[in-house]
Amino acid sequence: MTPTPTPTPTPTIECTGLRVATTHGREVLHGVDWAVAPGEILALVGESGSGKTTAALAALGHFRAGLTHTGGTVRFAGHTESHDDLLTLPAATLRGVRGRLVSYVPQDPALSLNPVLRIGPQVAEVLTAHGWEGDVTARVREVLTDVGLPGDDAFLGRYPHQLSGGQQQRVGIAAAFVHRPDVVVLDEPTTGLDVTTQDLVLDTVRELVTRSGTAALHITHDLAVVAGLADRVAVMQAGEVVETGPVRDVLTAPEHPYTRALIAAVPDLHRASGREPTTAGEPVLRVRGAGKRYGERPVLDGVDLELAAGECLMLLGESGSGKTTLARGLSGLLTLDAGELSLHGEALATPRSYAQLRSVQYVFQSPFASLNPRRTVASSLEVPLRHLTDLDADARRDRVLDMLRQVRLDESFAHRYPGGLSGGERQRAAIARALVTAPDVLVCDEVTSALDVSVQASIVELLATVRRELGTAMLFVTHNIALAREVADRIAVLQQGRIVEQGTVEEVLTAPRHDYTRTLLQHTPSMTAAR
Repeated sequence: MTPTPTPTPTPTIECTGLRVATTHGREVLHGVDWAVAPGEILALVGESGSGKTTAALAALGHFRAGLTHTGGTVRFAGHTESHDDLLTLPAATLRGVRGRLVSYVPQDPALSLNPVLRIGPQVAEVLTAHGWEGDVTARVREVLTDVGLPGDDAFLGRYPHQLSGGQQQRVGIAAAFVHRPDVVVLDEPTTGLDVTTQDLVLDTVRELVTRSGTAALHITHDLAVVAGLADRVAVMQAGEVVETGPVRDVLTAPEHPYTRALIAAVPDLHRASGREPTTAGEPVLRVRGAGKRYGERPVLDGVDLELAAGECLMLLGESGSGKTTLARGLSGLLTLDAGELSLHGEALATPRSYAQLRSVQYVFQSPFASLNPRRTVASSLEVPLRHLTDLDADARRDRVLDMLRQVRLDESFAHRYPGGLSGGERQRAAIARALVTAPDVLVCDEVTSALDVSVQASIVELLATVRRELGTAMLFVTHNIALAREVADRIAVLQQGRIVEQGTVEEVLTAPRHDYTRTLLQHTPSMTAAR
């Protein structure tokens, strides 16, 4: 007897032939299809500009300013059997659907949390706005407990700024699930979180989706996260879905060249790198006993580090471990309370001399912290030359153009503004600004955290070229351990303001000595989860 095939579940939400164009008539989505069943997580992946966010936000019946729906449907079954097209619902009806039947978790929890409202009333607001008939406070306590947060009065009375980034994101997830929606859209919900917090947030999402039977649409550029979280994946390129299928099939046997290119660009702890480690010489930068306190709380406590010319030291740790405080202290952006810092054997003064400011430069996580949106790229690059060197105008212009070429941006970028560049182009311009004074030390603070994998790979390659050709020493501050073999020679692990482990990349990754390091490695997402 032929076995009866398992019936395919009816999708909770199904997008068919979706077309979206700009208000000027340029089409950005070209007939996109996707569907999500109850209890399933579909990952929409692709590079920046591929259209994945536009395609996913259609599940909310929403299109960003400057975009208009030109074709296709988004059919919603949910609590009804009418299979309504969300894109044709009246505005008043759609407001009743959002938050109640279809909810949203943004990338930045600050976008979903009101800074002047306490946590309890914020989560309760979703229930009261949609006429929840049960005990509102009891439901708020229940959903906070579901996401691993306290449900007591003390926590409900806290403000968003009194929570860590991971706690804020879990409150956002709680608010999205509090009305037990049929569909939830998660927009890069773990970007910027450290690996242990990310793991906790993703476990929370997986458990809630499975338990409640919610259909989840997860927008992401992190294929390693997809490997461990999603059931199916749809790969988007230039406004089209080029490949779709079960995660294991797509990630282990991709059919489309674009999918293969994305997978090849993903850094992975279990994949060896062909890069030769730098042989360390005499230290360029030396730190002894670095300390910093905020009130009674120690943020750094006796940190010792050394950096040699051309060497890259990766500084790892969870949010709140003191990574950025140390990085800014080394760069002179804040004053340390204790410790000795020296550059080429000479003490770094407070305040620093122009020569010392030129010698240690900082690249921020957001390139907008380095680039003035009202200045052209060339003008932003010229600022440190004008203040920190005695070069004349012609020499400054030549140096700016040369530096743009060094970071693989041609001369046309000199006259463009940051807002007209892609994320990767902006980050290259920010790196060029830091390198324009020919520093001895470059401090990179989470410079790849918000970039898609292919752009991230190009930035990593650029930084390797800078070290090789210019001999620049580099401190690479990150929570992304998977990049270690791609960028670093040595690793220093920071926990609660103290270095708990240091060693070469191979020593730390293959034979970690400290429990904290082993915990970080255990929680690092890997492509092997799909195999």
